[in-house]
Amino acid sequence: MAGEAIHVEICYATPEVQAMVALVVPIGTTALQAAQASGLTGRYPAIDLTKQPLGIRGKRVEPGRALEEGDRVEILRPLTADPKETRRRLAAKGKTMKERT
Repeated sequence: MAGEAIHVEICYATPEVQAMVALVVPIGTTALQAAQASGLTGRYPAIDLTKQPLGIRGKRVEPGRALEEGDRVEILRPLTADPKETRRRLAAKGKTMKERT
């Protein structure tokens, strides 16, 4: 029956690879359940859903958050540098985040 399932996407990216999987899941599926169903953990062993946070369109969410039609779940990686410290270091050099390269 129409309306009993929703379309979502699950994304994972590293500097070397970007992967996205489109899924049709039952209403009530959580972000964690969708990430598990995506198959990305099998393709990318570095993914550990017990430790890595999840996001939806750039905003962190709890793994138990129920998804809505069109949500894009992102499997987030740990930061490699503290953004505040990076800004301080650049400011000391007279640069901004946009000029960091």
